[in-house]
Amino acid sequence: MTAPFPPIRREPRAEDISLKPEDGRKAVELVRGALPLFRAGEPIAHPDHVDVPVFYLDFAIDMIHYDGKTKMPRPRGAPPHGSAAVNRREAREVVDRVLKEARVLDAAEFREPEDCWVVPIAWKSFIIFHVRVSREGEELIPDYGLTEEVRRYGTF
Repeated sequence: MTAPFPPIRREPRAEDISLKPEDGRKAVELVRGALPLFRAGEPIAHPDHVDVPVFYLDFAIDMIHYDGKTKMPRPRGAPPHGSAAVNRREAREVVDRVLKEARVLDAAEFREPEDCWVVPIAWKSFIIFHVRVSREGEELIPDYGLTEEVRRYGTF
């Protein structure tokens, strides 16, 4: 006998109804204050591209797709395809410079399954990564999976 299908929630939770523009504004301001403290980690080579993790304290927040041919980040969701052979030190230095030029966009989305705000970070005309913030707008939420990956492989 097969297990029953998991249920689908059709009605929003009562607490979701209470989200207000001020809640998103608080998340944006928290990220704006933290952005100067973000730094690039050691690049992670994939078979066809390189990602550079972004750290806050000792936790990975997200990653930036790095294009070794153009020596600049790619937009979120569009990793470069081709060789992953890049100068790792150069990639990290480029991303550190990009982080100094990056800006917090003045909006946030709410992701109900994760119960958090997501604030986009832009460089020039590209959104290059996202920062997750608690529902209350008081805590940054690390990417725990990425944090473990960089710790496990010593790319921290």
